[in-house]
Amino acid sequence: MIRAAVLPAVGSALEITGIELPEPGPGQVRVRLAAAGVCHSDLSLSNGTMRVPVPAVLGHEGAGTVVSVGEGVTHVAPGDGVVLNWAPSCGNCHPCGLGEVWLCANALAGAADVHARTADGTELHPGLNVAAFAEETVVAAGCVLPVPDGVPLTEAALLGCAVLTGWGAVHHSAQVRPGETVAVFGVGGVGLATLQAARIAGAATIVAVDVSPEKEELARAAGATHYVLSSDTTAKEIRALTGGHGTDVAVECVGRATTIRTAWESTRRGGRTTVVGIGGKDQQVTFNALEIFHWGRTLAGCVYGNSNPAEDLPVLAEHIRAGRLDLSTLVTERITLEGIPGAFANMLAGKGGRALVVF
Repeated sequence: MIRAAVLPAVGSALEITGIELPEPGPGQVRVRLAAAGVCHSDLSLSNGTMRVPVPAVLGHEGAGTVVSVGEGVTHVAPGDGVVLNWAPSCGNCHPCGLGEVWLCANALAGAADVHARTADGTELHPGLNVAAFAEETVVAAGCVLPVPDGVPLTEAALLGCAVLTGWGAVHHSAQVRPGETVAVFGVGGVGLATLQAARIAGAATIVAVDVSPEKEELARAAGATHYVLSSDTTAKEIRALTGGHGTDVAVECVGRATTIRTAWESTRRGGRTTVVGIGGKDQQVTFNALEIFHWGRTLAGCVYGNSNPAEDLPVLAEHIRAGRLDLSTLVTERITLEGIPGAFANMLAGKGGRALVVF
């Protein structure tokens, strides 16, 4: 038996309980978790904004050490440090054939599998494939990638979602160029990673936007040159900071209709807005046909940072080793499994950056 955070049903409180994991079968890997980040997507799964089979073990951003491997697994071995990849690409579907592995049609197929059982035999599913809110997990081989040399195992958990997403939003989706201006909406874990990525990309002006004044210090440490408290005048304030034009790029990390609309309005004519935040179906964003033509702006969704983890992790590792990317500054709270509900509450209250479950 190992301890895990189980979601019994959508809208229910998490239960910290013992579960029984099977030994890894062919093409599977058993991992002892070192740490798991508490992401807003986990909250979205618990409240039903995103749908997965339940009951489930949540958690999708993690890193740990390989305990054992099943038949046919050759790219990792017992004792290796690994990052969990919650969205493995199948390599065979249409998006994968186009090289858009982040849009793989089969990436979440494993979420319907039976992952483990409770002491009374109740079948549990693996959340977003990897069930990282547990002392150990068993995942498909495609869900693990070796931790690059020089990256601390505990902080490596953040590479599994927040950092790949923020990095990819800047470098793959928005394709920020040196000297450009950038606004980042939402200073949580992903937002902090996005700010660091914009700084690394050479952005000249980086405006962080959030509802909480307490996050200004975090934002500036990550690379923000300006900090704006979210209000009805946010777009106007950002234009005033950029010569009246607006930023070249806006990255929205919140997932709310009003924030998406404000991010779009904060960019210059011809500007680019990338939406990273995951909102509900009730969040309707509206535009009129004339303004779309007149402003010539682009609005793009961004899944998992439009990243290919196998290719992007070595690039991120080089920035970490060189001191340009600091994973520890994303973490504002280190907790146990019992602390996850409190981390969810902090998210809803707009407090802190990334909470990290340390085992």
